[in-house]
Amino acid sequence: MSVPDARLPRVSESQGSARPTTPPRERTTAIRQRLAELRGPTAVPRPLDARALAALAANPGCRRRALLDGAGVDKGALAEALGSPSAAFGQSQFAIARGNTFESRVKSDGGTELLRLLHEHTGGEAPKDAAVPDLAAAGPEGRAARTALALREATASGGWTLLDHPMLALEVAGSPAYLEPDAVVVAPDGRWTVVEIKSFPMIDAAADPSKVGAAARQAAVYVLALERVAGLLGGTPGTPGPADRVAHSVLLVCPKDFSNLPTASLVDVRKQLSVTRRQLARLTRIEEIADALAPGASFALDRPAPELTETVESVPATYAPECLAACELAFHCRDRARAVDAVTALGRGLRAELGGLTSVGAVLDAARGRAGDPSDPAVAALRRAAALRAEALEGAAAGGAVCR
Repeated sequence: MSVPDARLPRVSESQGSARPTTPPRERTTAIRQRLAELRGPTAVPRPLDARALAALAANPGCRRRALLDGAGVDKGALAEALGSPSAAFGQSQFAIARGNTFESRVKSDGGTELLRLLHEHTGGEAPKDAAVPDLAAAGPEGRAARTALALREATASGGWTLLDHPMLALEVAGSPAYLEPDAVVVAPDGRWTVVEIKSFPMIDAAADPSKVGAAARQAAVYVLALERVAGLLGGTPGTPGPADRVAHSVLLVCPKDFSNLPTASLVDVRKQLSVTRRQLARLTRIEEIADALAPGASFALDRPAPELTETVESVPATYAPECLAACELAFHCRDRARAVDAVTALGRGLRAELGGLTSVGAVLDAARGRAGDPSDPAVAALRRAAALRAEALEGAAAGGAVCR
């Protein structure tokens, strides 16, 4: 079921149209038809969620994932059809159950503890109680419309409001993505704050940086969707304007130390929001990636494996070790990266340091003086490192001879 344009905010609204001569509705219809052809006539599209969008933002250069996720292709099934194992990631059932229990505790008693934590970090009027509107409606489209209405009413009420699992809608690559944050709190001053509740602990007021980073990227997607809702609702007298209504700091709630007691920290997601906005804007031009494919190309799983492999390989990928924790095709892409000696298989940090040297062989040749421009900083650093290594080995060998 498609979402009416009046209700579904588009990422491209603030980015400008790349093809102004084509009416937006016709272009959207053409994109959807093209993506359906790529997916296969019988395949059900996999919906984009906040985790998938955050993973896209974490690897903005991967055109392969952008196209597959935009088309709603089941990447796990695709990996198996290619003869590669699907990368398993995500939480265990035990972790999910523990997280659900902790979230229920944080939101109990009308969200009293949650509001206390938010007030502790933001100040303002002390919360006494909060309205908790019913957001139930038929289907995700109905829930998204009900959430928008609840946000309008909460902003105008001048009190505290807790929206428990609201539904937000965002159009990505011509397809609707429905997003469900843990909670959104509307303060008396009309400010909207995203709340992320995680089960990993904060020990001495600090948590695992990698997990906090992942939570921040996910929360940035929710903030972006809320900004679109604020823009559609317009201004409310006596409250911040649509551009300032959504807080760019999200409340991250976690267990304190080794207990089940909640503690919280404000996390600034402006950097993650900027990256996410740029990447999703690129996805709105996903038809340009699809147009580069051969006529009749498809990711349908009933295609012969060689043909399917050729289609997948025709879309450039940007593999990095971090993909193993975020993409089902990671093992396939890793094998291909290793087969061509791509330095990306060694990590993004190293790849960034090597500049135009894209293969392990080119790096070794540059270090040994067989290739490369000596004026290139990367080449000069490699040769210096190689000289220091040779000097160290010679010193070690001389020292060993003296000892003998």
